[in-house]
Formats: sequence, structure tokens, C-alpha cells
Amino acid sequence: MRVTEKGQVTIPKPIRDRLGIEPGSEVEFVERNSVVVLQKRPTDIGESPASFDEWAESVADTFDTKGMDGMEFIDWLRGPRDDIDSR
Repeated sequence: MRVTEKGQVTIPKPIRDRLGIEPGSEVEFVERNSVVVLQKRPTDIGESPASFDEWAESVADTFDTKGMDGMEFIDWLRGPRDDIDSR
């Protein structure tokens, strides 16, 4: 597949059909471990991936936890709490 001077590529019809991409659809490119993945961006609030596994795959490697595990990252996001951290 060749990229045009404007940076455009043509998404093959079988892929457009499988992903439900039509004219006007929003798509996004997500980098995962040095690989770029094309995915359809949900356009309606009610539109969601078909399964939890599909959703998990779609958001994998999309943010940096700065090397923290899940609980450490949540604590970092919340920040200090006066009601429990003042001891």
C-alpha cells in the first residue's frame, strides 16, 4: 500500500466492510509496541466494542502508568487525601 503525497492511504474494501467503516466514519491510528493499528472510533455514545476483550485490546498500551502497578497508579491519580493521609 502506497502513501500519497498528502499522507493518505486507501483502506481496502474488505477491511472497511469488516470494521463497518463508511464515508464519514471516524478512524484512529493507535501505536502498540512499534506497530500501528487502525481502528474505527465509536461515534455514538451507545456504540461500543462487541466484547470486553475487544475493548481491552482497543485500549491496550494507550497510556503510561510510569511503571506503577494498578493500585499505585490509582493512588497517584487520586493524589493525597487529607481525611486519611494526615496521620
